[in-house]
Amino acid sequence: MGHGKETPRQKMIGMMYLVLTAMLALNVSAEVLDAFRLVNEGIKGTMENYEKKNTSIYKDFEAEVAKNPQKANEWKNQAFDVRSRADSMFNYIQDLKVEIVKDHQGENIQENAALQENEAGRVEVDLEKLKSKNKTDANDRILIGENFDGEAYTMKKKLEEYRDFLLQYIDEDDTKVVETINKILNTADPPPTEGREQKSWEVKYFYGIPIAAVMPIMSKLQGDVRNAESEVIQYLFQQIDAGSFAFNKLEATVIPNANYLIQGNEYKAEVFLAARDTTAPPQVIVGAWDSVRQEDGSYEVEMTRVDDTLSIEGGKGQFVKTTSSTGVHEWGGIIQLMGPEGNYIRKPFRQSYEVAEPNLVISPTKMNVFYVGIPNPVSISVPSVPPNKIRASIQNGSIYKTRPGEYEVKPNDPDSECLISVSAQMDGQRRSYGTKRFRVKELPTPTAQVAGKSGGEIREEILRAQSVVLAEMEDFLFDLEYTITQYTITTTDRGGYVKSLKRETNRIDPEAQDWLRQNVNRGGRVNFEDLRAVGPDGTVKKLNPITFEVQ
Repeated sequence: MGHGKETPRQKMIGMMYLVLTAMLALNVSAEVLDAFRLVNEGIKGTMENYEKKNTSIYKDFEAEVAKNPQKANEWKNQAFDVRSRADSMFNYIQDLKVEIVKDHQGENIQENAALQENEAGRVEVDLEKLKSKNKTDANDRILIGENFDGEAYTMKKKLEEYRDFLLQYIDEDDTKVVETINKILNTADPPPTEGREQKSWEVKYFYGIPIAAVMPIMSKLQGDVRNAESEVIQYLFQQIDAGSFAFNKLEATVIPNANYLIQGNEYKAEVFLAARDTTAPPQVIVGAWDSVRQEDGSYEVEMTRVDDTLSIEGGKGQFVKTTSSTGVHEWGGIIQLMGPEGNYIRKPFRQSYEVAEPNLVISPTKMNVFYVGIPNPVSISVPSVPPNKIRASIQNGSIYKTRPGEYEVKPNDPDSECLISVSAQMDGQRRSYGTKRFRVKELPTPTAQVAGKSGGEIREEILRAQSVVLAEMEDFLFDLEYTITQYTITTTDRGGYVKSLKRETNRIDPEAQDWLRQNVNRGGRVNFEDLRAVGPDGTVKKLNPITFEVQ
């Protein structure tokens, strides 16, 4: 049957259904969702570093104005305009985050544990206390909207306007700074995945994404706002002294490869002057510095501790350090260049980077131990590492991949732990992302049952009607079947004689049913004993007997 052209609303409903189906099939574990909280905390820490750094630069502007208002006031006013616009953009995204959490978990801040008011009066989102982290309803409703006209589209427009606002303060000849701002605040639609249609920036990052993942994405955008603000105000601060040189721009710049790293990775940064004379390369000295008061009352920047002098390549100091410990690491120094009057012009800089432990997630998908003799499903993932790059190995057992990110483990010895190690091929090197230990147990013994009961009172006609003895795994999460291989029925007749009938099957066949009719009466007692059952691993287990009082 032919169909008319679908409306945008019908298409959206169809897409939402597909996304929901995919999420249900994915069955994202709580551990993976909780990993987004760790990522969000790392981003917030980096964002706080930007804010501290920017606050320090604004204080430097005020100090320069106090020393020479005519020279510095113009640049200070421009920098403070940047601060106002950056604060507005940052707060807009923060308000959106709070609105989504309210829609998701309740309007009342006093009752909504995921919303906390800090000392400055700003409402923050606590992902640890966010309920139903895999839900997408609230962010889809607010950010995407029923007709794909939600706040994500407004947010993209505001980010582009903010980027254009910042670029007006940068000389177009300073291509490095322009490229940096464009890269930080890039809102271009991502390239399409092979075999799939193009997605917009808004749909790619916010449509059908669990709320636990949307919050770190929005925090990352807030960090981008602060990062771009930092780049521009540093640039403006350097313009105060730019006129002292033959070239018209002087900028002390530090470009790191990242500010948030995984332990074991390298932290790299380029330190250079944006404008330079090729006949007079700069010197980059790493260590501690301070402003020292001179005899004439002025201040000069001087090194108080020298740790290293960087090699210069193409006018850029090359700083490389292997990250060996976690936490926030600070470093800095002085860039010095021979000025037009034959004296050194010194520009200080400070930087910080944060190193975190690898966020390894290994989660048994059905329970917190491994059982001998059966395949135990396990999910293994490392944030920011593609599943096809991950390799897993095991001690005391075997592990094999069933599909990307999913594995099955078969342990060997129940008296030893299993140790799973995870590594990945990244940047041409094999890197370890940690290990996890798991307890190993034998499969539990099933419970024998007749007529759905493992003992107690039973009516005579119900007992005589039974045709099978079953072995049931009570309160066990795995779907396992045990089969009874033998049993013996015993009873005491009215004369006090013990009678028994043995069967090497799980069936109560016609002969056994006749025996029960002849030997079991109301008020008597009958036992099913010497029970044996075989499990999926081929192990035969002895089961507890069943004792019935016949009514």
